[in-house]
Amino acid sequence: MKKKLDKIAKDTNLFLKNFLNNQDNSKLTSAMKYGLFPGGKKIRSKILIDIGSLFSINYKTLIIIGAAVECIHAYSLIHDDLPCMDDDNIRRGKPSTHVKFGESTAILAGNSLQTMACEILSNHNLKIKERTKINLIKKLSECSGHLGIAGGQYLDLSYEKKKISKNKIIEMEKKKTGKLFSFCCAAPAIIKNKSKKEIKFFENIGLNIGLLFQIADDLIDFKGNSKKAGKKTGKDQKKGKATLISLLGYTNAVKYCNKIILNVNKNLKKYGSNSKNTKETINYILKREK
Repeated sequence: MKKKLDKIAKDTNLFLKNFLNNQDNSKLTSAMKYGLFPGGKKIRSKILIDIGSLFSINYKTLIIIGAAVECIHAYSLIHDDLPCMDDDNIRRGKPSTHVKFGESTAILAGNSLQTMACEILSNHNLKIKERTKINLIKKLSECSGHLGIAGGQYLDLSYEKKKISKNKIIEMEKKKTGKLFSFCCAAPAIIKNKSKKEIKFFENIGLNIGLLFQIADDLIDFKGNSKKAGKKTGKDQKKGKATLISLLGYTNAVKYCNKIILNVNKNLKKYGSNSKNTKETINYILKREK
């Protein structure tokens, strides 16, 4: 699993470095690169490639789309870490972007990465139909804005130190984290011009994988090691974050994760052995330490 993730990370980062190097330089480039590289484990891109393999989509095509996803993910982390948001000073084992470059530069770098994702999806290097590019940009925009990441972050902040129901926590976590995973799962179906019903099927799988990822992330915060995680742990409890762990307890949250895994595997069963890569990835999501 690590070898596969390392290869995806290497190929994605290489594309992003070349893409940035082929643009005119700006004063924001350093902050953008700082927030983007070396980047995380590329689990979102791995899921994209896993689902893409079900449709026999070209690996290079998926890497380019994954690069756009990583830009959105990096933008969301830069903004999440801001003092007005989650106020985190460490990200991926180094000072957060706003600590290194200042708040205003971090905001602008995040904004620039968000728009760069659309540049990547509309670029001539992505060898798919123009109409398909538009559909991908539309879907990624929906998943990034008020219906997705931004809307989920708003709910996350507004739920602090309040008693929130299980359904509302799940809704928030599916927006905040699940929506980007839903794009990763839906993108291959969009490329293959599948029916709305089939695209929705894969979106729902992505939402559940994203929910699994967020709960696993919360489990790391609850019980993990700051050094291994590459960020400060134990924050959620101090801030009174609304999580399924705070509501259900650690053991029941783990049980809930196992239910999600069973559900996703059941839905992918019709794809037979072709879905083994996805199964491997979602098992890794729950067991990871960072």
